[in-house]
Parts: sequence; structure tokens; C-alpha cells
Amino acid sequence: MKFFIDTADLDEIREANDLGILDGVTTNPSLMAKVGIKGENAILEHYKAICDIVDGDVSAEVIATDYEGILKEGRELAALNENIVVKVPMIADGVKAIKTFSMEGIKTNCTLIFNAGQAIMAAKAGATYVSPFIGRIDDSSWDGIDLIDQLVTIFENYGYDTQILAASIRHTMHLVQCAEIGADVATCPLSVIKGLLKHPLTDIGLAKFLEDAKKTR
Repeated sequence: MKFFIDTADLDEIREANDLGILDGVTTNPSLMAKVGIKGENAILEHYKAICDIVDGDVSAEVIATDYEGILKEGRELAALNENIVVKVPMIADGVKAIKTFSMEGIKTNCTLIFNAGQAIMAAKAGATYVSPFIGRIDDSSWDGIDLIDQLVTIFENYGYDTQILAASIRHTMHLVQCAEIGADVATCPLSVIKGLLKHPLTDIGLAKFLEDAKKTR
């Protein structure tokens, strides 16, 4: 399973990349605003800076919600770097745009997926990735992991090339469950990635090893 970091913070991206396990980055307007990136030119330059750090796919989200606007923004984003993946919302004009981008060889990530029907539509249109938001599904009293499981079965049934990118991951168990079920990608905050390193028995064992090592010197 690929690990993407869900952030626009360059320091966090560098830290995750330095671990040697980072495969890509996902961003959105909320994450850009969180790090104080404002204005079209500043956002485009920020995407370039992210691509300079990570050797992998970087999802860059369009703001437009109409077909022509999505195409215009998406083509501009795709021209920034070959690793850019145009992030398109799950709406009718978004699906139409994904089909066009697919025909033009532009990679896409269909975002705001909350059920299997939406994911099927995006996959049939040729999306490179679909992003089911498992944490937000959990918030609505449904099971986000169940949706990932359902999508893995459906995509295998019909041989879709579209990758399942589990998004809105809130904790390490989400990530481990996605790996167990067979998600292609998990995108999450740096805290979740680093959380995988932690176990109290590791800390206890290391402390014991270091204590005993002092006795051998």
C-alpha cells in the first residue's frame, strides 16, 4: 500500500519524505489555507515546491465546479509538473471532466467519494484515483472501512485500473485496516504516519537494551 501525506505544510512533507516511506501528497484548499497560502500564483508556486520535495504523485485540487472551468484549471495544474494529479470533485461536470482528462493523458483523483456508486462512476470515467472519505463516513454513523472493502471487491470484479485512495484517515487503526482490506493508497496526516512507529513495548525494550549496554562498557 502506498503512503501519501495529507498536508500542504512543506516541513511536514520533508519530515515524512525523510523517513523513506512517502509515495505522494494530497492537498486541498483547506490545507492550503491552513499554512497561509493565498492567491492563485502563490498556490501554483506552492505545488511546484511540493513536487520538488516528493518523487511521487501530488494531488492538486481544482476550485471550479463547471466543466469548462475544471478543464481550464486542471490543464494549468497538470502543466506544472508531470507528478501532478488533478483533484476533481464528485459531481456531474467533474465526471465529464475526468473522462476528458483521461483521454488527454492527465492523471486525476476524484474526491469527496462517500458511496460505491460514486466510485464506480469515477472509475468508469477513467479516474486514476478515487478518494473515499472514511473518517467523515464514520462521523455520519456509517462504517468507512466497509466502503473500502466494498470498493476493493467491485474494482477486482471488473478489472478497473482506478486506484482506491483511502482519505480522511483519523488514526493508525484506520490505516492498518485499509492495508488489511487492500486499499491501494492511504493518505493521512503526519501524526498518523508517525503513530505507526509507536508501541509501549518498543519503548520499554529499547530502554532495557540501552541500560544493559551501559553495563558492557
